Amino acid sequence: MKKELTTKQQTFLDHLVETGGDPKEAARLAGYADNGHWQVVQALKNEIIDLASNILAQSAPKAAMKLVEVMESNSPVPQANIKMQAAQTILDRTGLGKQERLDVKHKVEGGLFILPAKNEIIIDAKAESE
Repeated sequence: MKKELTTKQQTFLDHLVETGGDPKEAARLAGYADNGHWQVVQALKNEIIDLASNILAQSAPKAAMKLVEVMESNSPVPQANIKMQAAQTILDRTGLGKQERLDVKHKVEGGLFILPAKNEIIIDAKAESE
């Protein structure tokens, strides 16, 4: 269930994107008191994480294109390693990066052997003494 946000909280989230992720400046622009950003961030932690996830998802196509661009370039690309690492990190965090798979195969021989229920055996015997 999604939390209902106040207008001020929604304004904070909007400004958080506009300020490049600066919570202190976003809180000031939204009308919160100085140093009030700590409480706002704590109250909106899940919404901020969702917002960051959406930003990464929006950047995923650009990251994929950058990987292909660097890969296909015949001329040197400035800061190619840094750009490749950044693009790969974005793709990893959005679930599009390298995936590890574990293939488990188990061969079972034989089957399950079910025994019939045991009947109670009563032994009526007397011990002989010598």
